[in-house]
Amino acid sequence: MNQSIKYANASTLIPPKGHYSHCVSANGFVFISGQLPIDALGNAATNISFTEQTKLVLNNLQVCLDTVNCTKANLVQVRIYITDMNNWNSFNQIYAEWIGNYRPARAVAGVAELHFGAALEIEATAVYA
Repeated sequence: MNQSIKYANASTLIPPKGHYSHCVSANGFVFISGQLPIDALGNAATNISFTEQTKLVLNNLQVCLDTVNCTKANLVQVRIYITDMNNWNSFNQIYAEWIGNYRPARAVAGVAELHFGAALEIEATAVYA
């Protein structure tokens, strides 16, 4: 295994059930796997409102950042997958409150379906400053 690649899982999130890590660090970059509205017990919280799903996903993203000693200021790219673009304005407002003054590059993709029937998924890339 290449020593410059480090794999990390957030201790307060359910361990990945698939063959992946929550976070992978390599050469100053941190890649955060797609976060879904999954609670700390591993329950898919897809029966809650879009707003609550969004807050849970952003919380999971924050937990991943904390795990690798990063903050929102370290984010350089955020990708959002959303199943209903009619929720975009709601997402954008919640995201703006969460991200604050930081402005990482961002992309959004409307998708037909996400795992567990989730309304959104977020993956991100950060750098160590």
